[in-house]
Amino acid sequence: MFVDKAKIYVKGGDGGDGLVAFRREKYVPEGGPAGGDGGHGGDVIFRVDEGLRTLVDFRYQKHFKADRGEKGRNKSQHGANADDMIVRVPPGTVVVDDDTQEIVADLTRHGQEVVIAKGGRGGRGNTRFATSNNTAPEIAENGEEGQERWVVLELKVMADVGLVGFPSVGKSTLLSVVSGARPKIGAYHFTTLTPNLGVVDVGDGRSFVMADLPGLIEGAHEGVGLGHEFLRHVERTRIIVHVVDMAGTEGRDPFEDWLKINDELRLYNAKLEERPQIIAANKMDIPDAEEHLQRFKEELAARGLEHPIYPISAVSKSGVQELLYKVSDLLETIPEMPLVEEIIDLSERKVYKLEASDDDEAFTIRRDNEAYVVDSPSIERLIKRTNFSTHEAVMRFARILRKKGVDKALRERGAKDGTIVRIGDFEFEFVEHE
Repeated sequence: MFVDKAKIYVKGGDGGDGLVAFRREKYVPEGGPAGGDGGHGGDVIFRVDEGLRTLVDFRYQKHFKADRGEKGRNKSQHGANADDMIVRVPPGTVVVDDDTQEIVADLTRHGQEVVIAKGGRGGRGNTRFATSNNTAPEIAENGEEGQERWVVLELKVMADVGLVGFPSVGKSTLLSVVSGARPKIGAYHFTTLTPNLGVVDVGDGRSFVMADLPGLIEGAHEGVGLGHEFLRHVERTRIIVHVVDMAGTEGRDPFEDWLKINDELRLYNAKLEERPQIIAANKMDIPDAEEHLQRFKEELAARGLEHPIYPISAVSKSGVQELLYKVSDLLETIPEMPLVEEIIDLSERKVYKLEASDDDEAFTIRRDNEAYVVDSPSIERLIKRTNFSTHEAVMRFARILRKKGVDKALRERGAKDGTIVRIGDFEFEFVEHE
């Protein structure tokens, strides 16, 4: 099981502000309020696209912000709602909230959509506040802020390409130069004890998943060394890139190495012999490599075997790009491997969804030195929506607090004239009316 991860920031669009406006038409005697509501902010929506295989796009763009709604207009016209932002993700993507570590969504089917960050509501214009007692209100609300959060995208995938070969032939080095993976690299056997995964960006809009698999030794098909663990991963790859140390730096014969590894693959599962295989002739920058490569090709031809051979040097990156193009072209002709239940078990997933708030009227009061702090999500939202630039809006806010019982509760806790009260970022003095 391989995991491709990306951490991104998403923010729904803010709602547009409501407008204070009045009708001033020649033949409308009383006029009246005519300020429209602001438009809703856009949602950030994740949509599954079966054409995507990796999360490589999220390496380059990590911030996704939807547009804000338009402000309300005069003549009681609403501001336009903002368009939703659609973010395409591959099937099998699990979205996890970075703060709570709860699973927000498990996206598996093509076309499946989920709202990850909801846009804010538009503020109400002064038309909404007209009553028989107040026929010309000068009150309008600010738009609500859109939801924002950091989320981790986790994609459990099977590798498209598996790098096989004897230990120390340069598999980890090759993976490190073609992807963002940073496997541990050393000049000794079995540096790689577990498979390393890298997402390879070919450079022409294509990408694929490459796995550097643990080095193989003789007897692996019988479980020697990391045998079965290694071979299980090879089974699930669509293409095998067989990395051969063509310089023979370990004193071994490159062609004999190639034969031994293929024997292990065949003995473990005969179908692996039919799997498309590309030979990456590595370490071509070392003397004697050219001579060994020529002999390798002759041995291959003498046995009537045909496999594409690409001379490369993982260290100098010579020939690597041509290898990637060949791999990408070949992948387009091979059907995807079916998902294995052992790898992705969706039945064990628990998806958490945003529930409605417990009690909009609830609030708590606590002391902070000389100040009283009122904690209430609903009142904090009200503050953000309230435009305190007009006297009417301030008085309306005070009436709402009184109606919720905040004034009475503060009095019971000992608040007097001049006591500082804080709600969220908003601070004011408590005033007793006679």
